[in-house]
Parts: sequence; structure tokens; C-alpha cells
Amino acid sequence: MITRGLGALLVMLGGVTPLHAESEDAKALAELAKPGRVLMLRHALAPGFGDPPEFKIGDCATQRNLDAVGRRQARLLGARMRAAGIHKARVYSSQWCRCLETARLLGFGKATPLPALNSFFGRSEKRAPQLAAVGELLAQLPQDGAPVVLVTHQVVISGITDRAVGSGGGYVLRLDGSSKPPVVATLTVD
Repeated sequence: MITRGLGALLVMLGGVTPLHAESEDAKALAELAKPGRVLMLRHALAPGFGDPPEFKIGDCATQRNLDAVGRRQARLLGARMRAAGIHKARVYSSQWCRCLETARLLGFGKATPLPALNSFFGRSEKRAPQLAAVGELLAQLPQDGAPVVLVTHQVVISGITDRAVGSGGGYVLRLDGSSKPPVVATLTVD
């Protein structure tokens, strides 16, 4: 009775019970293991908001970076992917250090930096061309290929999926030849 009441309270407060989150993540990883799937993944936790004014690509000292929690999130997600049978994945990343580090810590080898995955937060003039480039990539990926992981930023993910996502979370898309493939699963953090 007390457990049922706590679960109901969590649902009413907008929370998800841990068992529900675990089963949803298991479904998401099983979905990602199918041919023609893409994980649009927001970089793991990098405390703060935006980037400092002196931000420079390639100079991590000028950027907001992963902390110990973020590094743990990325390693854990890579381990969860392998436990779900995903042993190979093509990984593309924003050029931001927090994305490149997330991609590296997943453990699938070297990630390919892709400027289209860069953040355009505070740079609205870059939004349309970057989303068009990401859409073009999604439309060209093989619908029967191995899993692809795109490590990017909230603004890029929401521009493609029309959904928000927390640090270290993402959406599994089913490739269909379009620039905005459907979301088929949600992946949460830890």
C-alpha cells in the first residue's frame, strides 16, 4: 500500500519510477540495436549554461566541460549500449569539447567531428543551415545500416525532434529517408 502510494505520488508529481525508467531505457537500447537507427544524444552533464564569451572551438579551457558526473554518465551509457548488444556504432560529434569527450567516453572508437552538430544557442542565424545539414545527413544514412550516434546539443536535438532532452539523454530515430525521421524511443540518463 505504501509502495503503491509512493509510485502514484511520483507519477502525479511528473516523476517516473525507477523501474519504469529502466524498462523504457531497455526498450530504447533494443530499438537502437535494430538496423537503420540513430541516437541523437545530448552531451553528458557539463554544469552551467551556454558558453563563456571567450569560447573557442578547439580550446577546451574556454568552454563549459563535462564534470565527473558527466564523464560517469557517458561511460555508463557506452556500457549499457554494449550490454544491449551494440558493439559497433558510427559516432559523429559536435566540435564542442563536451560533446567530443562524451563521444570518446562511449567507447566506440574515434568520433567524427561534424560542424552541423555544433550548438547554435545564441546564434539564431546558424539554426536553419545547421538543421538543414543535419536533416540531409539523416536522409542519406542507410535505412538498413548499423547504429549511428550523433552527440550534439539540446538546440539541435529539439530542432530535429521538436522535443527537449536533459544532459546525457537522447532519442532513437528510425531512418526513413526523410530529414526528420520519427522518434521511436527515448533514452534517459543513468
